[in-house]
Amino acid sequence: MLEHTASGRGEPSLLALTPRELEVLQMVASGMTNAQAAQRLDLSVHAIKFHLAEIYRRLGVSNRTEAAVAYFRHGNVAPEPEGS
Repeated sequence: MLEHTASGRGEPSLLALTPRELEVLQMVASGMTNAQAAQRLDLSVHAIKFHLAEIYRRLGVSNRTEAAVAYFRHGNVAPEPEGS
C-alpha cells in the first residue's frame, strides 16, 4: 500500500520510497542518465532500471519526467550534478 501526503488528496508520497530509491530519484531529478547514476552509486545500469521501475510503481507515474515532477512537487531541490 502506498503512503499518501497529508493533503488527503491520495497523491503518493516520497515516504513510500526506500532510501536507495530516493537517492536514485534525486539523481534522475538532477538530470543524470541511468549510466551516470549507476556509476555514482557503484551499481549496474540494470539495478538503476530496477529501482526506477519500483519508483514509478510506488509513485503511480509512468516515466522519469513524471517521477522528477513528483520529487519537485514535494518541495525537494535536486542537487547540482558534479562538474557543473
